Amino acid sequence: MKLKKFGSTEQKIYDLIAPVVTEMGYLIWDVRYEKEGANWYLRIFIDSEQETITIQDCEKVTAPVSDLLDEKDPIPQSYILEISSPGLEAELIRESHFDACVGCTVRVKGFRNFDDGNREIVGVLEDWNKDMLTLRTPEKTMQLPFSALAFVKLYFSFE
Repeated sequence: MKLKKFGSTEQKIYDLIAPVVTEMGYLIWDVRYEKEGANWYLRIFIDSEQETITIQDCEKVTAPVSDLLDEKDPIPQSYILEISSPGLEAELIRESHFDACVGCTVRVKGFRNFDDGNREIVGVLEDWNKDMLTLRTPEKTMQLPFSALAFVKLYFSFE
């Protein structure tokens, strides 16, 4: 797994909308500008430190962000704007995600089985750097190189 950085369009959008979204009391989890089939999608994922994001939160953010994007017109071609939550089990793909989630329970999937014979491990993200993360499980603390990981996601128990 490689940590992702914003592309130039994504960074431009982030810089443009961050003050508006922050002023409304939300955090920007991610910005993705992606082509699917014939359509381009601008996907903005919002989060909150206080509460779970609802559909009403997404609706509340959509109008001012859409108006700002219409006014500044930072993307030359047409696109579909989507504002949503990253979800309960959001994937950690950017440095900011790992920084925000130290101390959180995560699910890690490897490309191959780990030493214990499992391909997936659930534990607390203790620390990380650009090459490795430190995961604490009830049995042990382990160092896992990013190069061995397929993904890292927040873990939520539905029990």
